[in-house]
Amino acid sequence: MGLAKRNAMTFEEKMGSLLQQYGRGLLGLFVVVLLVHNVFGAHGFLAMRRTQGEIEKVKKELHRLNSENSQLQDDVKSLKTDPRRIEKIARDELLLAKPGEIIINSPQSPAPQQNSSANQ
Repeated sequence: MGLAKRNAMTFEEKMGSLLQQYGRGLLGLFVVVLLVHNVFGAHGFLAMRRTQGEIEKVKKELHRLNSENSQLQDDVKSLKTDPRRIEKIARDELLLAKPGEIIINSPQSPAPQQNSSANQ
């Protein structure tokens, strides 16, 4: 049993010696690995910055869509309640007129055609 005890002490002494020799290096390596993981990992600093940028883009898009939605709601409300707006659309888009009015349509001038021989 004395041999086992001496071997155990020798093992403990060897471990202590190894920790004294390589402990700081291992600790430094561990710290470097943690730093690299915290900066470049899936939930690290760079991923967080990228996600924050995406959040800002989505917030801007949400604000734009809310503004557009509000404008469209105002348009719907005015189309339902404003008789002048309804009349304007009826006259401009549907070419309707009040009784006794005459609508005169002037033809649009055709776009000038480019001569293919002039380009050559």
